[in-house]
Amino acid sequence: MKYDVIVIGGGHAGVEASLACARLNKKTLLITGNDKYISSMPCNPSIGGPAKGILVREIDALGGQMAKTADATALQFKMLNLSKGPAVRAMRVQSDKVAYAKYMQEIVKNTPLLDLEVGYVDELLTEEKTVKGVVMENGKTIDALKVIITTGTFLSSRILRGKEYYPSGPDGEATNYGLSKSLMKHGFKLLRLKTGTPARIKTSSIDFSVSQLELGTDAPLAFSYESDPKKLLPFDKQVPCYLTYTTPETHRIIHEHLNESSMYSGIVEGVGPRYCPSIEDKLVRFSDKERHQLFLEPESLELGLTYIQGFSTSMPEYVQEKMVKSLPGFEKAEIVKYAYAIEYDAIDPLHLKPSLESKIVNGLYFAGQVNGTSGYEEAACQGLMAGINACLSLNNKEPLILRRDEAYIGVLIDDLVTKGVSDPYRMLTSRAEYRLLLRHDNADQRLTKYGHDVGLITEERYNRYLDKMAMIESEKERLSEVRLTPTKEVNAYLENIGSAPLVGGVSGLELIKRPEISYKDVLEMTKIYPVVKEGLNFDEISEQITIEVKYQGYIDKAYKDAQRILKLESWKIPEDIDYKAIPNLASEAREKLERVRPVTISQANRISGVNPSDISILLVYLESGRHHGK
Repeated sequence: MKYDVIVIGGGHAGVEASLACARLNKKTLLITGNDKYISSMPCNPSIGGPAKGILVREIDALGGQMAKTADATALQFKMLNLSKGPAVRAMRVQSDKVAYAKYMQEIVKNTPLLDLEVGYVDELLTEEKTVKGVVMENGKTIDALKVIITTGTFLSSRILRGKEYYPSGPDGEATNYGLSKSLMKHGFKLLRLKTGTPARIKTSSIDFSVSQLELGTDAPLAFSYESDPKKLLPFDKQVPCYLTYTTPETHRIIHEHLNESSMYSGIVEGVGPRYCPSIEDKLVRFSDKERHQLFLEPESLELGLTYIQGFSTSMPEYVQEKMVKSLPGFEKAEIVKYAYAIEYDAIDPLHLKPSLESKIVNGLYFAGQVNGTSGYEEAACQGLMAGINACLSLNNKEPLILRRDEAYIGVLIDDLVTKGVSDPYRMLTSRAEYRLLLRHDNADQRLTKYGHDVGLITEERYNRYLDKMAMIESEKERLSEVRLTPTKEVNAYLENIGSAPLVGGVSGLELIKRPEISYKDVLEMTKIYPVVKEGLNFDEISEQITIEVKYQGYIDKAYKDAQRILKLESWKIPEDIDYKAIPNLASEAREKLERVRPVTISQANRISGVNPSDISILLVYLESGRHHGK
């Protein structure tokens, strides 16, 4: 059988890619080594967090699946950085990893036009630098017009623990050597990367009384714009997490056995994640710190296991026993699964276009950890974009390229294809120069139209979104006309919430600009409540009105800054440009431009090693028309 799209790998990237393609009416095949491992969480049992939580909201706004599944299978909901500005607020859910995977597997197996094949791909089929399908390890050939590789950490992977190592994917699954060889044969440069995971402890063997209780947020929260927070797990039934710290004894044990760690014994080849180091790496890099915080997180209601966030290690098992028992409340802890490090092959993402299509083989796309990223959320958003762009290409349409001022997804992909990676890439708020525009609350405003235009957002959902936007605008207009005067009732209300009394009349819009005043406060003072259409989330609308009014000046400035860059973004560079023919271009700039092959002047400007003078020379060359042989 010939497919429109083959997706190789059933992790978070593969699931989003295959669901997007099937939902866009393309005959799709998802190939995975083990169908029970689809959407598994081999590392931390959570979705979201700083910056990552906004990625999840963006996936949902575009019509992806991760947010809905995270909502439906959460053990705890938490809004982070509530005391800080809206640019850094993000949601995180503690996930039931068993329930999450089962939920996704049911969706995959019941999605029309989506077939499932259990097995391993050995080789890519190509003809004249265009992908034609795949060859399985058993010799079976499957034809396809597009192929998306989402193999995560499964390419030529090996588990490391102490001085021992053996071929394996995560959680003892089989690794794949054939595809690595096939990619190298086609001219792809492979990177060797490393990540790790901590031990899993039998929950009943931990004394949590000496740890700090970490509850979720008692508020109606949901990742998906389509989830009703009132129908999700109520706050009083949510499972708590706990916070604890390493001890001087923990540090002594680690230092004493440092040379037995895989990382420090010389057997590690891969480069580990800079922003999520192992505990032994933390002790070496931050030797002045007396202790390191650890979060104790439930893995699943079924498993009865606790995940020690921040305690990943590649120490031998007997050393791990000592390390774990040195933690407060872990004196009688039972380790059910030992920690390990894993090395794997990834491709150099500079081989990719901003659409995530390969520059080397036409019709071949890559998404997820195979592109050098780290994290479920980073993987899922790439899978969604690769799936969307493969389908757009099949329909002879231009790819969807999200800008840096439109989405964290845009920042992530642009960073990958413009700067490349030297270690596993993790999404951080600090990577986004327009983070006030890329907020948790407004992902729908930024991306729902794209999702609708592509075909992943239904007319019903899109009309509901339009109703929401209309209400926000009409309420802001009404608030500009509503006058509040220093009546006894108004000033009593203001005093009660710690705000200064009025001495003269003021519009509702102006009053919201006070730090402590929200849109709902103005409604309470005026006693004029709007009519909310059925299906709209009033709490969500209230939050957006408050943020947009309160931070309007800062938001306007960020938009103006983004518009200046947009002019360079619209200045396209011809695909066939010969950088060797551009006189006076610095040799480093020539080399970097040739390697990255930027699509726009703006992207060229972001390449490390390309200076403003090089951009000026490039602009003069393009304006002269010489790239057309004029």
